[in-house]
Amino acid sequence: MTHAAQDIERLARVVSVGRNAAWIAFEDEETVRLASLRKNVERLSLVPGDLVRATSLDDDRVVVDARLPRSFALQRKSGGGRTKTMAANIDGIAIVAAFARPPLHLAMIDELIAFAEIHGLAARLMLTKPDLAERADLDGVPALYRGLGYDVLVVNPKTGQGVAEIEPSFAGRQTLLVGQSGVGKSSLFRTLGGAGDVGDVSKSGRGKQTTTTGRLHRFPGGFLIDSPGIGEFELNAVSALELGLGFVEFGPLLGNCRFADCKHRGEPGCAVAAAVETGTVARSRYASYRAILERC
Repeated sequence: MTHAAQDIERLARVVSVGRNAAWIAFEDEETVRLASLRKNVERLSLVPGDLVRATSLDDDRVVVDARLPRSFALQRKSGGGRTKTMAANIDGIAIVAAFARPPLHLAMIDELIAFAEIHGLAARLMLTKPDLAERADLDGVPALYRGLGYDVLVVNPKTGQGVAEIEPSFAGRQTLLVGQSGVGKSSLFRTLGGAGDVGDVSKSGRGKQTTTTGRLHRFPGGFLIDSPGIGEFELNAVSALELGLGFVEFGPLLGNCRFADCKHRGEPGCAVAAAVETGTVARSRYASYRAILERC
């Protein structure tokens, strides 16, 4: 196919993927644009974070011509043992959770952090709606996760609280944003100037997913891409040993149990259970570990 003289192939980042199409942002633009895929690209199964070469045609259409080699591919195995690629060229995930509306679920945060640890990704936590928080949560939750070594930002785009800390935290990093609908991801992107459709929260307080194109924001040397939903990050078919490695505070305790095959579910002589009793391991984190293990 011969393009018009003004049609130039440029580098773009994949933000979201649809059927035989992708929403992309050219490297010199923030705007997310819908692009069709050439036949050779359709077979490559694009994912968020992919770098592609794409052409803006003279009739306002955009076509993805090729996918560039990936520096990293985030893959997970489903309960049926199938492997699925979820994202590419990322080095971390940012977990967004609200203190309220929707309710704060530490178990969800813990599972997403464990997912990141198991897959070799840096995990960061962004807590929104601090104006709705209970005092115990406002003080205790950030302290809990900072004490484990994780970066935690408390952000309120409406008042500007924590907004100035976002860019220094994410500059130079390629991050996938993960969180329930309704936790304030849309407000974050509006504050940052990121592009894409926005979501909303129903009157019942339960998030409803209305994001269809995804969102992107670029930082110096890095980017933040919104991931629509958290279901893909559920841990399945992980062993007790593998899951234990997803909880960083378990690390010094592993191997100290009475039984070599201890699954840390309250067995006699369990070092992890003993650490819970002494306060070395938070009860909420231990409860999350056990809930995930029982499901797997």
